Amino acid sequence: MRQAVPFTNNLPEYSQKHSKVFKSNDKIETKFYEKELLKLQYEIVKLQKWVIDSKQRVLIIFEGMDTAGKSSTIKALTPYLNPRSSRSVALPKPNDKELGQWYFQRHLKQLPNEGEMVFFDRSWYNRAGIEQVFSFCTQEQHEHFYTQVNDVEKMLVDDKVLFFKFYLDIDEETQANRIKDREQNPLKSWKLSKLDYMSHERYDDYVLLRDKMFGLSGTDHAPWISLYAVDKKRARLNVIRYLLSAIEYEGKDSEFICGVDEEIVSVYVEG
Repeated sequence: MRQAVPFTNNLPEYSQKHSKVFKSNDKIETKFYEKELLKLQYEIVKLQKWVIDSKQRVLIIFEGMDTAGKSSTIKALTPYLNPRSSRSVALPKPNDKELGQWYFQRHLKQLPNEGEMVFFDRSWYNRAGIEQVFSFCTQEQHEHFYTQVNDVEKMLVDDKVLFFKFYLDIDEETQANRIKDREQNPLKSWKLSKLDYMSHERYDDYVLLRDKMFGLSGTDHAPWISLYAVDKKRARLNVIRYLLSAIEYEGKDSEFICGVDEEIVSVYVEG
């Protein structure tokens, strides 16, 4: 399936009075967001019913820097889904046995079955980013990854897996502010680790590796969909819009699901 999702200005945030939708900092109002999110979640439920009834397999990868909002975006997608037919996967670091396996092996064990939607909170693209930044892999392993990844993903798509790769992108200042928020909020402190601070210090390295990843693994069969996620709420809405726009499921409201916001979404097809 080739993903053909249009950019459009025919979106609710542009058809209403600006002050009703956007705050003074140009982030969207919570009331507007919750109303639009609920309508999109209703469409996701219809999508899942179609996936189950037609025995489709859907795999959605979320990547991005620390604090970009991967987990919260998955939560926005999944609250009303049937948990028997959907899974969120966040693998821990590999154990000794897994380190001796083919790199993709432990991830491929988590692929969706018929009638199932699977969401990866990070994926095999750890080798393209964090593993390279902190020397958790060798340079040879990093480069070898790029000789295989496009073929692995092509096999998935050729086998009719509906496959999507989303990257949540934030600037350095936003990352610093979110780390500070986690420090000060006891309900979020569990999200913080020493690696978050170290990753922030290596922000520029992550940017270089992100661009390399887009250039080498953004393909016709598996493009990278990058979302400017400084405003998490706008990014979430456009992740869901993209997914729903790309799939022709039964009962789709095509007037409501008509594309994504070019201010938020960029598509990379270069590999």
